[in-house]
Amino acid sequence: MKSNRSMRPYLAVVLLSSLLVSVVGTATAAGTTKHSRRWELVHQLVLKWSPHVKESYGMDPRVWGKEMAPLLGEVSLDTLQRAADARSFDAMNRTLLGPSLADGAEGGVTIESLGEVATDLVYVPVTPCRLFDTRVAGGAIAGGNKRDFDVTAAVSYSFQGGEANDCAVGAAGSFAAAAINISVVGPSAQGFVTAYPYLATRPVAATMAYKAGALDSSLAIVRLDQGASSSEMSVYSSATTHVVGDVVGYFINPGATALDCTDTADDSELVVAGGTGNASAPACPVGYTETGTNCTSNSWFMPMVFSRNGTCSARNNGAATADLRASRTCCRVPGR
Repeated sequence: MKSNRSMRPYLAVVLLSSLLVSVVGTATAAGTTKHSRRWELVHQLVLKWSPHVKESYGMDPRVWGKEMAPLLGEVSLDTLQRAADARSFDAMNRTLLGPSLADGAEGGVTIESLGEVATDLVYVPVTPCRLFDTRVAGGAIAGGNKRDFDVTAAVSYSFQGGEANDCAVGAAGSFAAAAINISVVGPSAQGFVTAYPYLATRPVAATMAYKAGALDSSLAIVRLDQGASSSEMSVYSSATTHVVGDVVGYFINPGATALDCTDTADDSELVVAGGTGNASAPACPVGYTETGTNCTSNSWFMPMVFSRNGTCSARNNGAATADLRASRTCCRVPGR
């Protein structure tokens, strides 16, 4: 014979099963209980989760049964079957009650970074360093022609007349634009040079104009090609001239910038058994923007009806008054 201690879980299940039978079972003319499909599914669900309710929540399974009995008697058989087949207690609850309040955040909004790769660039200054010099390598650019130059991902620029090192930019990988001081030496006639991305169509605008025989220079922000080619920039000259380029900085694509986020305090609303209630969270602090609505409750019998813009609405399917709480997740861009 079983001891009193070993009999306790068994007796709890029997008592709970009997309670649910009184709700979902049907009596025959002879007075015996007919085990319908609903009864079988409820019995399966009860046997499966009563120990979990007792162990994890410290709730008497009979109390849980009183709370659940009306719902188990109303839901469709298909819903009840899915609940009985659920592999986790949360999945079973979601099947019977709908999405949990914990799942009520604003559409799963996730903002991980800030920055548009074509416009929101970060400037990195470097000590002026020579990238190319046609007097040292390649010779003068002939009038009406262009010359292509390597700017990024280089360990040395000596092959194009520049410094025999990476100028503190070669190891930066591919970047979007460079600040380059462009000089012309001894042009054959009055004219202009235009610096532009490699493989791009040459723009009509000039980077700098020059006079015949002059030594002129101009600082230019040059957009670079970020493709797989070794060259990133082209320089066109309308007249034959030597061209020198000294890098003074570069503009790199923005990296991921984590948002500064905080949660507001909770707004609490008591919802009576069988009723619905709304809780509206406090507004975000000045300078912050709401990115999510958070809904919680002290009862798992409160399926969410609506959750957005700081408002949580829920229905209390339990037998006792329950607490509904709402808060907002508020974020801002760091430093702004």
